[in-house]
Amino acid sequence: MTKVLVATEKPFAKAAVEQIKALVEEAGFEFALLEKYTDKQQLLDAVKDAAALIVRSDKITREVLDAAKELKIVVRAGAGYDNLDLEACTEKGVVAMNTPGQNSNAVAELALGMMVYMARNKFNGTAGTELRGKKLGIHAYGNVGYYVAKIAKGFGMEVYAFDPFVAKEKIVADGVTAVDTIDELYSTCQYVSLHIPANDQTKKSINAELLSKMPAKAVLVNTARKEVIDEESVLGLMAERDDLIYISDIAPDSEGFLNNYIDRVFFTPKKMGAQTAEANINAGVAAAKQIIAYINDGVETFRVNK
Repeated sequence: MTKVLVATEKPFAKAAVEQIKALVEEAGFEFALLEKYTDKQQLLDAVKDAAALIVRSDKITREVLDAAKELKIVVRAGAGYDNLDLEACTEKGVVAMNTPGQNSNAVAELALGMMVYMARNKFNGTAGTELRGKKLGIHAYGNVGYYVAKIAKGFGMEVYAFDPFVAKEKIVADGVTAVDTIDELYSTCQYVSLHIPANDQTKKSINAELLSKMPAKAVLVNTARKEVIDEESVLGLMAERDDLIYISDIAPDSEGFLNNYIDRVFFTPKKMGAQTAEANINAGVAAAKQIIAYINDGVETFRVNK
C-alpha cells in the first residue's frame, strides 16, 4: 500500500492532521505521522518506506533522500521550499512541490500586526504613530504581497510595489502603485515589506546601501528569509541611523541587533508566519491533494524541481 508520511518537527494543527489523514485514507493510501521529532535519526527511520512525504520547514537533505528508498514525491506545505534539496530530489527521481498561496493571508496579517506593534512602541504606554497615510513598499508582489497590500489599504496606507516578474497592469488593477526599480521603491517608502525568496540573486541583497535610500523613520519588515539580509551591513547602518527599525519573523544570526538596538528591533521567537489553524489546514490539505493527484494521475502543477 502507498504510504504517505507527514513528518513535522513543528506540528500541524490537530484539525489539519485529521483532514490530511481523512483525504489520504479515502484515496486508499496508508497514513503515517511523525511529529515533534527531536533527533534526525527518527526522520531517517520514518522515511524508509514512505512513497510520499509532507513537511513544513523540515530539511529534506540528500541524507534524508538516501534513506527514503521508496519516495516518489515530497511536498513542502507552504510557499518557500529552500528546505528541500532540489538537486538531490531530481537525481533520485523524486518530484518536489510546494503549496503556493495557502499561507499567504496568515503571513500578511502577521506583517501588518508587527508593524502596528512597533508603531505603538511595543505597547509600552507611550505615544506611538499610526499606519494611516504612511507609504508602504512591497518588495515582490506574489501571493503574500497581494494580501499585504489589501490589508494595508484597509489601514489607509499608500501602497507601492516592485516585482519585475509581475505585469504592472496586474499591480495597478489592485489599486497599488507599480514602480520601475528597487531603488525607487526604497527611496519612496517609509515602510518596506519583504517577500522575496532566498536564492543566489537575493541572498544578502538587502543591505545598507539599499536601506540608506529609505526616508526618515524607516521600517523594514521581513517575513521572507533571513538569508536575504546582509546582517553585518544592516547593523552598521543602524549604528549610523537611529531612526531605522527592523522587524522580522526570522531571528537573525547576529546577536548585535538585540544587544545594541533592542528598542528598534522585534523578532518573533519562532517563525510564526504560517502559524494559524487556517493556514495549517489550507497548506496541509493542499499538500495531501497534490500527492493524491500526482500518484493517481501524474499531475505536476506545483512541481519546483526539474
